[in-house]
Amino acid sequence: MTLSKSRNTLEQIAPAGFYVALRVGYSFPEEELNGLDPGWIETYTQLGLVMQDPSMRWVYAHTGAVRWSELELPDPAGVIGLARKAGLSWGATVAFCRPEDAGRRSYAMLFRADRNFTQDELDTAYALLRDLHLGAGREAGPALTEAELEAIRLRAGGKLLKQIAAEIGISESAVKARLASACRKTGAKNAIELLSIATTRRMI
Repeated sequence: MTLSKSRNTLEQIAPAGFYVALRVGYSFPEEELNGLDPGWIETYTQLGLVMQDPSMRWVYAHTGAVRWSELELPDPAGVIGLARKAGLSWGATVAFCRPEDAGRRSYAMLFRADRNFTQDELDTAYALLRDLHLGAGREAGPALTEAELEAIRLRAGGKLLKQIAAEIGISESAVKARLASACRKTGAKNAIELLSIATTRRMI
């Protein structure tokens, strides 16, 4: 199952909302699916809660699943209380990472308004996240051309656009066009994310 096709399953497990981030490296997830209420996203972003969220601290220290009602971590910013006020009465966090993943991990935030999560629901969410992390059924995007890969490799090596242009023998605007095309094909939001995705997928 691909991430986009997992939406129905996630909506059944977490009808009040969910967020899934796959293979998060230094800063960007390789893929993400956001099913959260816009109001909660705005509150979470404006207050900078990601740095104070106890569930995020749990993500980077564990593999498995935990109900927010069972989190035993400090919550000085009152993230859990704010979520409840936003209608996200019951939360759960799921995380997956293997030693060989070099720190890249996947996680999911799940919410219900009616009741706490059952163990079966957590087990299902964990199995789904694990499969998505490992790339089972990953949607293959358009293949990158050799010219695009060459530009990415040189950029990853620390060369500036004008240096890449001089080495390849093309204009700087042509280099930008190749990198922009690669971003569109991989879904990268910018050049930094493009390099992260290319490295993770062993394209370069």
